[in-house]
Amino acid sequence: MEDHTFVVGQEFPDVKAFRNAIKEAAIAQHFELRIIKSDLIRYFAKCASDGCPWRIRAVKLPNAPTFTIRSLEGTHTCGRNANNGHHQASVDWIVGFIEERLRDNINYKPKDILHDIQKQYGITIPYKQAWRAKERGLAVIYGSSEEGYCLLPSYCEQIKKLNPGSVAEVFTTGADSRFQRLFVSFHASIHGFLNGCLPIIGFGGIQLKSKYLSTLLSATSFDADGGLFPLAFGVVDVENDDSWTWFLSELHKALELSNGSIPKIIFLSDGQKGIVDSVRRKFPNSSHAFCMRHLSERIGKEFKNSRLVHLLWKCAYATTTASFKENMAEIEEVSPEAAKWLQQFHPSQWALVYAEGTRYGHLSSNIEEFNKWILETRELPIMQVIERIHSKLKAEFDERRSISSSWSSVLAPSAEKRISEAISQASTYQVLRSDEVEFEVLSADRSDIVNIGSHSCSCRDWQLYGIPCSHAVAALISCKKDVYFFTMKCFTVTSYRETYAKEIHLPGKVEWRKTEESTMDDDILIVRPPKFRRPPGRPEKKRICVEDLNREKHTVRCSRCNQTGHYKTTCKAEMINSIEQF
Repeated sequence: MEDHTFVVGQEFPDVKAFRNAIKEAAIAQHFELRIIKSDLIRYFAKCASDGCPWRIRAVKLPNAPTFTIRSLEGTHTCGRNANNGHHQASVDWIVGFIEERLRDNINYKPKDILHDIQKQYGITIPYKQAWRAKERGLAVIYGSSEEGYCLLPSYCEQIKKLNPGSVAEVFTTGADSRFQRLFVSFHASIHGFLNGCLPIIGFGGIQLKSKYLSTLLSATSFDADGGLFPLAFGVVDVENDDSWTWFLSELHKALELSNGSIPKIIFLSDGQKGIVDSVRRKFPNSSHAFCMRHLSERIGKEFKNSRLVHLLWKCAYATTTASFKENMAEIEEVSPEAAKWLQQFHPSQWALVYAEGTRYGHLSSNIEEFNKWILETRELPIMQVIERIHSKLKAEFDERRSISSSWSSVLAPSAEKRISEAISQASTYQVLRSDEVEFEVLSADRSDIVNIGSHSCSCRDWQLYGIPCSHAVAALISCKKDVYFFTMKCFTVTSYRETYAKEIHLPGKVEWRKTEESTMDDDILIVRPPKFRRPPGRPEKKRICVEDLNREKHTVRCSRCNQTGHYKTTCKAEMINSIEQF
């Protein structure tokens, strides 16, 4: 009843429908119910306010589930306070109110629930009640967290069955099979990385906000067009050095199983000890570097100076040692403490000019882009998170395979744009040939030496980015060489298409339902959730590793008065001395 009014003889499909209607009316009209009798065949209630004559009685009709109102006495004489809460506004009632909204928007927040209930019914409910209702509502729609862990093994079997060559394993701990870790890498992803991507892998983690503590770990790369390419992901109960060592070990096995040998790779991360040590041990021919996004965030947080962050990025992108040293001198001038702090990170681990191996201009991992895929599902059970990544991967592979089929260029769009700009600039240069492979290229304000045999230029762009710079292009055109032949293969359209050549298959709804029903009957492991639940309250914006809790905090010291707790720029010692002299 939209107007929440009742009449004698009014019928309802069953007792549940009647109870919901009377509860809705009590909440909307701001009066409390005192239920005198309520069972499957009769219902008798009155207004809870003393002296109010309102009464209602309803009964079940014979040989039918229908409920009908037999009597309705009095009208309300009680005062109503719309600002207070309501006893009938239970968690179950709130779940019914928000269910459709939750289906449309997983991130429907408790404060929004409070606002909508206040707006529609004029009552105020506790925040904790809204939070519990949301948690219960998500379980009604998407299943419970416990069910999600239970279904993981059967879902992994489906992944391997429909995507041969894929790796999907669940690891448990203890006699009661508590969830510990999950690792997934699709054969299509492994094939695409080994046959078409840049030899760069970035690592990252993001906390999941479901009922139980867990962190999603991921490994991503770059395709020929510089786009995000997820290689593998996993979920761990605790993020620490051991879990990262395990993750890299599983990644190593997946790559080795598919290819036999592992190419030289550059790994990017935030520098956690577990990652650095595992790269050194599991991938001895590869190198590790700091993700510049993490490093710039750390220096910004440590010294609260945006200019330092800007100068750090200039150092990182410097293509000559002279330019690097010039920017480092500026950092020392702005903050000697920051320059000293930066010494703990060797330039080869973050600066382009000192990098071990070619990083193709990528100083940061694209892990944040991958994390955006699951931001909306972080509060859902683990099963929903895995399904989200699975379906998103399939959609991205299908879309990029379709788009690239119409490309007619030699290089992927971003690389094609870079080479086109180089060709345009090269038309203004003068080229002097020294021998078969060496050239001097003269521009308006500089002179550069190009060696097409070693694929190098004194400006160092060719070596650092893998694509001929404008000076190299001028030299190549002068001797009638094909500039595309001197571009790294990983930037070609052929490599891009090979990256997404393999398909990713999703289990059908009927197949998945049958798998769920047979889980208890088969020999598939039944996984129980971790022992530890997520603590109450708002989760941290950034994940906290176990190692971070034990790290020694940096102590700042003033270079003027030699006291701790402040910098030279905020030092008041000189001001105090001047006052004392006065």
